[in-house]
Amino acid sequence: MSFSYGRKLRVTLFGSSHGSGVGMVLDGIPSGVLIDWEQVKVQMERRSAVGKPYATDRKEEDSFEILSGWSQTGTDGGALAALIPNGDIRSKDYEEMLFIPRPMHADYPAMVKYGTGYNPRGGSFFSGRMTAPLVLAGSIVRQLLEKKGIYIGAHIASIAEVRDKNFPALALPQTLLRDLATQSFPVIHQEAGLKMMEEINRAKENGDSVGGTVECGIINLPVGVGSPWFMGLESQLSAILFAIPGVKGLEFGSGFEGTKMLGSQHNDAYYLKDGMIRTKSNHHGGILGGLSTGMPLLFRVAFKPTASIAKEQDSINMHKGEECKVSVTGRHDPCIVPRALICVESAVAIALADELMIEGLL
Repeated sequence: MSFSYGRKLRVTLFGSSHGSGVGMVLDGIPSGVLIDWEQVKVQMERRSAVGKPYATDRKEEDSFEILSGWSQTGTDGGALAALIPNGDIRSKDYEEMLFIPRPMHADYPAMVKYGTGYNPRGGSFFSGRMTAPLVLAGSIVRQLLEKKGIYIGAHIASIAEVRDKNFPALALPQTLLRDLATQSFPVIHQEAGLKMMEEINRAKENGDSVGGTVECGIINLPVGVGSPWFMGLESQLSAILFAIPGVKGLEFGSGFEGTKMLGSQHNDAYYLKDGMIRTKSNHHGGILGGLSTGMPLLFRVAFKPTASIAKEQDSINMHKGEECKVSVTGRHDPCIVPRALICVESAVAIALADELMIEGLL
């Protein structure tokens, strides 16, 4: 099923942007697991547009209701299901675009595939609204990982041409990951963050949008997690990360920059540190042959500029069969990267927890 991910830990998303709500079913959580719901709410607030001047004017609290799988003593072993009501919906913004595919959206192929049954308002189930239940599921699962000492964090690596510092590749401090999670606009270098905000505001004033990248890091992952070939750790992470709306690229370690190096420069030499095997550099990004190496797992995710923009663009009126102009009048983020960051963290948590459960390590 295209709305489900996982083998031992299975996540299923449901709902749509302009329906009554969105939600998730998390199957595979053992019974008796205690969940800090206040911490889950904190993670949900990181994705929400409320209180964020750089985000969409559509404001939803992302409050959730647990439908099953939970009792006062913890998880009960059944499927953990939750519903997130939609609010602040203005479907009338889309009335003139019901037969006009918006450039760089899924509208056109979805209209062809699903016909009159497809409702394009708000992007339907292709919408970024669907990341709310993804974050909810990931926020629950990451608590299981943290109990095993595995921590996930991310920062805005770039917006347009403005870049932040990279994560330290050899020793990624847990304190840095924790500090970034408290920031509304997570960057390592605050001056870079201010320049990024200027790029976002400039695009918004011009009725346009900008894209960027998120760098994510995971620490304390045991050596050997993953499998070779088709079920390699990169493959599993790629599958769930590319499901996030707006993702167009992914690179691990040195990524494409590694193509500019010689093998002698790119190879990560081994050495002993406190009786443990480590590498002197981390161009491999913590994964070799589809298996974790014990070094920080580092990767970067590229997000396209928000497709919904006020600028007039060319399209086709499929009902009339003629060319036309379209301007997206709804409320949208001029840059999705700041709010997508928590989506990346959540997706990674789900993928890692699934693999660790399969290997009996979680």
